[in-house]
Amino acid sequence: MDLAYVGELYAYNRWAGGRLRAVVERLDPQQFQRPMGSSFTSVRDTLLHIVGGEWIWLERWNGRSPRALPSATDLPDLAAISMRWNQVEQDQERFLAGLVQSDLTKSITYVNQKGETWTYPLWQLLTHVVNHSTYHRGQVATLLRQLEIKPPMTDFLVYYEERMVR
Repeated sequence: MDLAYVGELYAYNRWAGGRLRAVVERLDPQQFQRPMGSSFTSVRDTLLHIVGGEWIWLERWNGRSPRALPSATDLPDLAAISMRWNQVEQDQERFLAGLVQSDLTKSITYVNQKGETWTYPLWQLLTHVVNHSTYHRGQVATLLRQLEIKPPMTDFLVYYEERMVR
């Protein structure tokens, strides 16, 4: 794992998240919050989980261990979620820009929401965040299909194809 690859993963993650939010913006508030029986029940709650996950891992990389994710009360609508998401992405970019290659193998210790202490090398945590967000974007895509809305293509190779065209 090298820093250039990590940068590519996070550029892809920002691209895919942005594409997804662009489609979700077309939902009316009722569609956005409709309980649909998924892991996080609604499009809103799944997006809230994605941004909350990205935020809590950023906090952990920086030596903090928050005990809770943001809630729907904290981020009730897409505007609030998008605003937080943009801030998290900017903070991720700053964090990544400050890394040197040897930082990727440093151990990061944190306390999870259950009070358990865990330690992993930073490169594994960085990879986990992108994988986690990808997994839950897939869930949002399924929810969009159930709402009869075509989800965006967010495949890694589509990201590269679009970059080559530009």
